[in-house]
Amino acid sequence: MQINEQFRVLDESFLPRIAEVFAAAFSGEPWHDDWSDREQLALYIKDIGFCFNSLDYGFFDGDKLIAVSLGSVRHWWEGTDYIIEELCVSPEYQGRGVGSRFMQLIEADVKSRSICGIFLQTNNDKPSYSFYKRNGFKDLDRHVSLYKPLS
Repeated sequence: MQINEQFRVLDESFLPRIAEVFAAAFSGEPWHDDWSDREQLALYIKDIGFCFNSLDYGFFDGDKLIAVSLGSVRHWWEGTDYIIEELCVSPEYQGRGVGSRFMQLIEADVKSRSICGIFLQTNNDKPSYSFYKRNGFKDLDRHVSLYKPLS
């Protein structure tokens, strides 16, 4: 099935549509996130998008938002990176190459902004891990994510 693809940088006016795509993508397999509290979801999206140095992308089929990348530009001594906090594709568009095409467009745009790399984190036991590997991402041998629960 062909799509009428459009790619653009998103602003806060897209928040309700982003929330719709995000909830659909992460509520089902394999994530099972409970985003039924739409106020909490809106706050989360605002936490990671639409903030200082944010760079948020949308991929559309005509006027329908079908994929989202929420992230920011971060400056480091080695160069400037695009940090993807969340990337998702609407479930009905998954498995059709939409995510890979979206990633190609993101890469082209960040390159045009003189950004030297893209950093993200994902779970290695989820399909997203193999998706990112297929799209040229590499494991960082010395990078470890840590968490300390406080309860």
